[in-house]
Amino acid sequence: MNPTPATRLPIIDLHCDLLVYLTDVPNSDMNKVEEIGCAVPSLVEGNVKLQVMAIYSATGPGSTRYAELQRDMFRQLADADNCLTAVTDVQLLQEAIQRPGGTGMVAAIENAAGFCEEGEPLEEGFKRLEKMIEVCGRILYISFTHHTANRFGGGNSSAPTHGITTDGRMLLDYLHGRRIAVDLSHTSDALAFDILTHIDTERLDIPILASHSNFRPVWQHERNLPDELTQEIIRRKGLIGMNFLRKFLNTEDPEALLQHIQYGFGHGAEDALCFGADYFYFADEVDRSRYPFYYKEHEQASSSYTYILGRLQKQFSGEQLQKLAYGNAQRFIERIWG
Repeated sequence: MNPTPATRLPIIDLHCDLLVYLTDVPNSDMNKVEEIGCAVPSLVEGNVKLQVMAIYSATGPGSTRYAELQRDMFRQLADADNCLTAVTDVQLLQEAIQRPGGTGMVAAIENAAGFCEEGEPLEEGFKRLEKMIEVCGRILYISFTHHTANRFGGGNSSAPTHGITTDGRMLLDYLHGRRIAVDLSHTSDALAFDILTHIDTERLDIPILASHSNFRPVWQHERNLPDELTQEIIRRKGLIGMNFLRKFLNTEDPEALLQHIQYGFGHGAEDALCFGADYFYFADEVDRSRYPFYYKEHEQASSSYTYILGRLQKQFSGEQLQKLAYGNAQRFIERIWG
């Protein structure tokens, strides 16, 4: 049997904001490829077999209600008669990867403010988290913060020294043994290392990943991983999802995404690299300096993964590209869910 060409490998992607788009944008439609790069037809055409659907909230009053709308949208998509299927265990994951056509999906939480408001008792937040898990069937990972600080710790845009809080440590204790990963993509550096320190000190069983982050030595941005943190994720058998946003790649070089992937392969991340494209709706963005949000080659899930893998196939082996496309993410999920 001939091996699958690199450009038609199955894809697992760790991060998109389709749920935000569907719950927040008037007249939104999961099939509108002209409005969002992860519209369902694009996912199917791009051979995306598992797409992680982020439940996102900004920190502030009403954050939990905003997240509940997305939680319920996830359930609505899972229950509808369409080409999306909820993936909540290892068997369903394996079936999704092998199934021709269609895309599996699993929920994640981007900012713990989505289940716990700033001023409410932490116990109420934990109850709301349990409800999210019940409705969605599974939560793959939780980001403690978004770009600003919250009750759990510092975000990317807060002071680099703003680390973990007491509530953050309590959240880690709560997640021990729950088979839910902690996502470091939106933490401050201090929060990321405080999370790792607390896990080690208390001997907690918590997987680690960076769902949609690139490498800071390639492009200096606080959303990208410093080498020390990259090596910790590798050591802990975590994942690093390559982000497609121009802002986090290099604002002047369309080849930059390839350079980030090459850097990862060259610095020990061969078994950690995967995709975290970070497709979201941006037509209402008023800051014109952010346009284009994506380089043309990366605008749509229908063609971006194919383009990337095609560009890399002369430099890396079929096994390496298989790891990047889906193998690393599949093994990680099977390990933490098994």
